Amino acid sequence: MAPQHERPIALVTGVGRRQGIGAAICRKLATDGWDLCFTWWGVADRANAWGDDEAFGSSFGTELELAGCRCLGIEADLSDVATPAVLVAECRARFGEIRLLVNNAAVSEEGGIDDVTAETIDRHFAVNVRGMMLLTQAFVQQFESGSGGRIVNLTSGQSLGPMTGELAYAASKGAVEVLTTSLAPELMSRGITINAVNPGPTDNGWMSDEVRGMLLDCAPAGRLSTAEDAARLVTFLASPEAEWITGQIIHSEGGFRRG
Repeated sequence: MAPQHERPIALVTGVGRRQGIGAAICRKLATDGWDLCFTWWGVADRANAWGDDEAFGSSFGTELELAGCRCLGIEADLSDVATPAVLVAECRARFGEIRLLVNNAAVSEEGGIDDVTAETIDRHFAVNVRGMMLLTQAFVQQFESGSGGRIVNLTSGQSLGPMTGELAYAASKGAVEVLTTSLAPELMSRGITINAVNPGPTDNGWMSDEVRGMLLDCAPAGRLSTAEDAARLVTFLASPEAEWITGQIIHSEGGFRRG
């Protein structure tokens, strides 16, 4: 592990649940030598039936510090257009240049064509697309090193097949994939890579027994994705070994069968 003052800084959004992908990413980065800024948004986390206790976001930093990292947790509403710039400024003021951005925060609501409303669409795009773009912009504009910057976006495999009943969510995540591939050449010229990870159906607390059983029927390995699977891939993409990988949508699903 690198000495404390040499540890690079990562910013991870959407760290509101103990079993979530965001928390797993933070844990893996902390043990791999990163210092961390992370965000959660209690209003959204409490709205989910599988949400944790209200204190998780504010207490998670203590767990990370026990792993040897410095950390800063911030409750942040990414639907507010002012939040991304403020968030990057706060992280940079505390620790210095941010070397890794993980865009994990997302709004996800069910709704087919008969259910979707303008408000539903706006909620998804405000966080999943606009918030992600503005945070990416703020990250890029603060980056001064010239090489070694990393951006990893979380997506959901919507390009592999239909996501019926999740139209607003699928559309917003499709936009994330397009932004990932479109930004890659420009950001590579600044020494920054950008990739997206589709972790596949992830058994991290939201599934009912019925849903889990149905998905397991399509899982050739006999298990579903875990949050830790996603965390290992994100950490690899943040490493020096991944410096030549950019503009990729990586489907890490263990051979999950669709159709």
